[in-house]
Amino acid sequence: MKKMLQLIKTGGRKIKLPACFTFMLALLIIPGKVMAIPKISIGIDQASKPGDVAVTLQILLLLAILSLAPALIIMVTSFTRVTIILSFLRHALGTQQAPPTQVMVGLSIFLTVFIMAPVWQNINTEALQPYMKKQISQKEAYKKALKPLREFMFRQTREKDLALFVNMAKMEKPDSQDEIPTYVLIPSFIISEFRIAFQIGFLLYVPFLMLDMVVSSVLMAMGMLMLPPIMISLPFKLILFVLVDGWYLIVGSIVAGFR
Repeated sequence: MKKMLQLIKTGGRKIKLPACFTFMLALLIIPGKVMAIPKISIGIDQASKPGDVAVTLQILLLLAILSLAPALIIMVTSFTRVTIILSFLRHALGTQQAPPTQVMVGLSIFLTVFIMAPVWQNINTEALQPYMKKQISQKEAYKKALKPLREFMFRQTREKDLALFVNMAKMEKPDSQDEIPTYVLIPSFIISEFRIAFQIGFLLYVPFLMLDMVVSSVLMAMGMLMLPPIMISLPFKLILFVLVDGWYLIVGSIVAGFR
């Protein structure tokens, strides 16, 4: 077998095989002796007791929750507001793809982690750690984990937006925040975040829009109608943004809006 792997007769000549090719042939010819390849099989059998069906349904539910986890994390945190504001900033500057979308999303993620760190620490202290130490039940851990997240969303949600979804759900007027279900709170929080993000986006557009108007008026007065104003105004926008330390002001304002 060893000679067969090292030498192959082709056209009456002996050809010596490279070591790596010899090893690959060995894997194909004698896999049981060289490397054990695992066998993976998926089967569907008839359930012998109701508990088997319950476990299967729990697994399917867990997979469904994991598939929706990115959307849930985005919608119940500060990520929505941060990414919309940064998107407005890039369009106001007129830089098209600078900074790149991946960089803007990455900055939004890390700002979200920074803003949500106190909430997640509270969840870890009050719910996750006691549950892992088997001090509280799963249901109680869920309630304690949801409480700081709901408090965060309530602080950022307008009463007007909350009342809108309470009325659409045809609920009685709640006497406290505890009576408002989470499925009503989440969409109220999201549209409140949209409103604040668009307000900040408008304020970002105003100074750059004024600069565009000034440059356009100067070009028209000079008779340079064929020259796009964006080509002249873009360097002035960039230097203005750098001189006022724009990233410091915007990031500071975003974080302060949540704190």
